[in-house]
Formats: sequence, C-alpha cells, structure tokens
Amino acid sequence: MKIDLYQQSGEKKGTVEVSDAMFGAKINNELMRLYVIRQLSNSRQANAHTKTRAEVRGGGKKPWRQKGTGRARFGSTRNPIWKGGGVAFGPRNVRNYEKMMPKKERRLALFSGLSQKASENSVFALDKFEVKTPKTKEFTALFSKLPVKKSLLIITAEKDINFDKSVKNIPNVKVILADYLNLHDLLKYEKIMFMEPAIKKAEKLFLK
Repeated sequence: MKIDLYQQSGEKKGTVEVSDAMFGAKINNELMRLYVIRQLSNSRQANAHTKTRAEVRGGGKKPWRQKGTGRARFGSTRNPIWKGGGVAFGPRNVRNYEKMMPKKERRLALFSGLSQKASENSVFALDKFEVKTPKTKEFTALFSKLPVKKSLLIITAEKDINFDKSVKNIPNVKVILADYLNLHDLLKYEKIMFMEPAIKKAEKLFLK
C-alpha cells in the first residue's frame, strides 16, 4: 500500500510504498487492548510504601504492665491499632506490576494499530527536515501546512539533536525513534508522521 509523502515546504510530493504486513494487517482490538495494558503496567512504579511495626521508630518499652490496670494488654506503642504505629498489610515498594506477552502477539498488536491509523488516513511521511541549528519557527511553519489538527507523533530513523530541539517546545507533538515504536503512542496521537528513512528501518526491525 501507499501513504502520502510531504516535503519540507509542506507541499505534497507524492506517495511512498509501505509494507502491507505492517500497514494493511487485520485489526485485532483484543490484542491491542492486551498490549496497552502490558505497556502501562510495565511502566508503573511501586511508589506507595508503608512501614510495618518492625520498621516504625520507637515502641521499645511496654506501655504498661501486663495485668492489674484494667486496660487491654499491649507490648508496644508501635502496634498497628495505635496512632503512629506500623501499618498491617499496607502497600510495599517491592510489588512487581510487570506483565508478559509473547513477542509475536506484541508485533501483531503493533501492526493492528498502524493498520487502524492507516485506514483512517492518519499516517503520512515527510521526506526530510534539514536545519543547521534548532529552529522551532521553521517546524511550526511546516506543522501548520501538514494535515494535522490536534496532535502529531513523529517517528525518525536516527537521533537528530537539531530536529528534536526544533520540535521540543511545540505542544502535542512527540518525536520517537523507530526502535521505540509502540502502540500506546500510536493510539494516543491523532496523526502519525514517519520520516521517510524511518519507514524502511521500522520494517526491517519489526518484519524480520
């Protein structure tokens, strides 16, 4: 299949051939759902952490004698039912949220996402964007001419500091390498723009 190809001036240059296996695959919504759940789970950090009665400071002395006071017996003020005591069964920062998914299924889910975007005419390519120094103004001028209304995900083949800095301060625009192409970003952004060399690199990475 083919997708539209634009040039740096913002004008349409023609089309570029892309792989049917990646951009014309059968859309599998269930695989895409599992992929996104896995991706979000694997990026989750176990930050919530409470201390047990053994970790809370203090509580070395028995608050009162065992018998004869008329009150309930206690051995420590760090008991979970006391204010300032430890927490019983609280969250710990050693919890692992990682989920597994076979590599073949991950790739099929990624191809489903690309195919869905392609079927909505939300995928296009740019032949090049060359600047000697970071120029946000130049990319803003290009952005206004592209078929984008809300947000844009840009996939590049190689890291280009001048290009990255030119795009960095523009809201709702993100740049990632083809190596890190992922379904969550594909679904999050309205339009997907491949730099022309990134198409071949993505196909080489994910179709082998």
